[in-house]
Amino acid sequence: MSGGSGTRLWPLSRRDYPKQFLALNGDATLLQETLKRVGGGTLFGPPVVACAEAHRFIIAEQMRAIDAPPAVLLLEPVARSTAAVAALAALWLLQNSGERDPLFLLMPTDHVVGDATAFRESIRQAARAAAEGWFVAFGILPQKAETGYGYIKPGKALLGGPVAQADSFIEKPGAARAEACLREGYLWNAGLFLFSAKAALKELEKLQPAVVRAARDALAAGVRDLDFFRLDRAAFEKAPSISIDCALMERTQKAAVMPAAMDWNDIGSWQTLWDTGRKDAQGNVVTGDALLEDTRRSLVHSEGRLAVTLGLENILLVARDDVVLAADLSRAADVKTLVARLDEKGRGEARRARRAWRPWGWFEPLGEGHRFQVKRIFVKPGGALSLQMHHHRSEHWVVVAGAAQVRRGAEELFVYENQSVYIPAGTPHRLSNSGKVPLVLIEVQSGAYLGEDDIIRLDDHYGRAGEKNGDGKT
Repeated sequence: MSGGSGTRLWPLSRRDYPKQFLALNGDATLLQETLKRVGGGTLFGPPVVACAEAHRFIIAEQMRAIDAPPAVLLLEPVARSTAAVAALAALWLLQNSGERDPLFLLMPTDHVVGDATAFRESIRQAARAAAEGWFVAFGILPQKAETGYGYIKPGKALLGGPVAQADSFIEKPGAARAEACLREGYLWNAGLFLFSAKAALKELEKLQPAVVRAARDALAAGVRDLDFFRLDRAAFEKAPSISIDCALMERTQKAAVMPAAMDWNDIGSWQTLWDTGRKDAQGNVVTGDALLEDTRRSLVHSEGRLAVTLGLENILLVARDDVVLAADLSRAADVKTLVARLDEKGRGEARRARRAWRPWGWFEPLGEGHRFQVKRIFVKPGGALSLQMHHHRSEHWVVVAGAAQVRRGAEELFVYENQSVYIPAGTPHRLSNSGKVPLVLIEVQSGAYLGEDDIIRLDDHYGRAGEKNGDGKT
C-alpha cells in the first residue's frame, strides 16, 4: 500500500513525493526496502502494489532500479483508505494469481524493519492461522507509551501458538491510556495484516458490502495502461473511506495477533527520525552540510546549503532549496498543522516536490525571473518526451551530459555535451535519449507567458496524447 502524504515529515515529504519514496534509513528508499523484504525465495509472490495515480512513474522507476517487477500496479483514482485496498487485493489475487485461495500480506511501504529474517519468520508462523480463516495482525512489544500508534491486546493462544486471539484494539490513545496499555500487556499495532483472500472477501462482504462492491466494479470497469491497471474512477469513488482496522479487525470474531520481534518502526515524524538516528557526542542527528556549535539533542537536515547552529538545544532545523523549517523538536508531531495552514493559504510548498517524475525521467526548477525560468532535465536511456509545442515561449537547451536527439519542426538533430539548440515558439519539438547513458540538460524558457497551460501535446510514446499537463515538462 503506497498511499498517504507523510505530512509530519514535511518539508522533506510532500504530497507529490511522500516519505515512502525517500531514503530515510540508508541508501534505499522505504519503498525499495519494503520490496526487498518480500523479494527472493519462495515465501512471497510478485507484489501487488496499490498506489495513487500521481505516483505511478516514481514507483515504477524505483521498482525497476532494484529489479523488483510487480504483479500489477493498481492505480487508485481517489484515496479510499485500507479496507478498499484489501478488497482490491483479494479480488485481484482470486482472479489472477492461479491459486484457489492465496494468502496475502497487507503491508504499508513506509515502515522500517531492522530484522528481515525475523519479519519473514513471523509471516511463516502466522500463515497457518491465516489459512484457517483467522485475520492476523502483527503486534510489536512496545518500547514506550507511544500515542501515535494503535494497540492490540493478545488473548488465548490459537493452534498451539504463537498466534493468539485479539481481545481488544485501541486506536492511538492519549498519554495516560498509553501508559496503561504498557502495564496491561498490549502490543503496538504494526499495521501489517495476513489474510486468506477468500476469508477476507467473505467477511468484508458481510461487514462492509459497499467497500467490496465498489472494489469489484472498479476492477471490472478498469483498463490496462502500459505497466499499470487504472481502476474505474466512478466505481471506486463509491467506496467508503474506512481503514481495515475499523472495517474488519475491530468487528470480526476472527481477529488474531502475531507477536513479532522484528525491530519495527513507523518513521512517521521528525521526532522518530531523531529517536532512531545515529547521534554525535552531543546527541545530535545531522544530515547534509552543517556546522553545529554548542548544540545538543537536535536534528539538523540540510540539502544544498550550509546550515549553522549556535547555542541551541532540542531543536529541529530542516533546510531545503524552497523551504526552511525551524521548530522545537518536542513539537515535531505538530508539523502537519503547518502543512494544513499552507494548504489554506494556497501555498504549493505543501504539495509540490521540487523534482517532478515522468516515465522518461524527471525535471526540477533551478530558478526563475521576469520572462524566464530555468530547469534541469534528466532523460533516461531510451526515454522520450512528448511531441509538443508552445505558443508563447521559446526554449534553449544546453546539454551537460550525454547526447540529445532533437526533433525541431522537420529537422532531426543530435546535440552533444557542451552544445545547445534553440526551439522557437510555435515549433513542434521532441527531446529523446537514444543513447545508453543518461541525458542531462539545462533548459532556459523565455517569453511573454510561461504558464504551464501553454503546451499542446501532439504525440506521445506513453499513451498520454491529449492529456492536460499541469506541471511543466511532459
